[in-house]
Amino acid sequence: MIRLFPKSRSAWIRSGVIMAILIVVAIYRNVFSLTQLFTYHPQEGDLLFQSLPHGELVDAIEGITQSQWSHCGIVMHKGSHWVVVEAIGHVRETPLPLWIPRGRGGRFVALRPTAVQPSTLRSALHPYMGRPYDFRYAPGDNEIYCSELIFKAYRDSHGVALGNWQPLGELNWKPFEVFIRKMEAGALPLARPMITPVGLMESGSLRQVYP
Repeated sequence: MIRLFPKSRSAWIRSGVIMAILIVVAIYRNVFSLTQLFTYHPQEGDLLFQSLPHGELVDAIEGITQSQWSHCGIVMHKGSHWVVVEAIGHVRETPLPLWIPRGRGGRFVALRPTAVQPSTLRSALHPYMGRPYDFRYAPGDNEIYCSELIFKAYRDSHGVALGNWQPLGELNWKPFEVFIRKMEAGALPLARPMITPVGLMESGSLRQVYP
């Protein structure tokens, strides 16, 4: 028979301590995320950057780019609430209150372009909605990754180039060669240009507004 509950008093105490710790951690994360919702004042067109939970792909992105920020999206207003337009699985809208706690520690940073026209930005994002995520990080439009979505949306809507594209060979690819070759069926596309989250952040036309 499978025992569902602790048998001894000491086991009950250990289980209670573990449960209390888990509850405290959950409360801390939710309160911290809720606090950020009140202290961050979004504007349409803001760029948000977060560190996704660890995994082989996320660790490779952060290691190759030598940055803690592995994911990004664009803030837009929809109806009565704020959403983040992002490429994760596919290009989609995620409510801001759900987007924030998804990152490690619930932490994020917000950068704001100097000038934004929300209507043109919304029109530029629309054709990309629903497109699948590009796990090969190629520059084509049929599949698209997070920082590429931001770059192309601002290029198409405002005629500006946020950040600079870099060949994979100029990034910290060597420690992740095995993973890259696995994703590329054995190939090593060092000449492939990429626009990374940190590459966007280094754009001179952005200013940090949070935290």
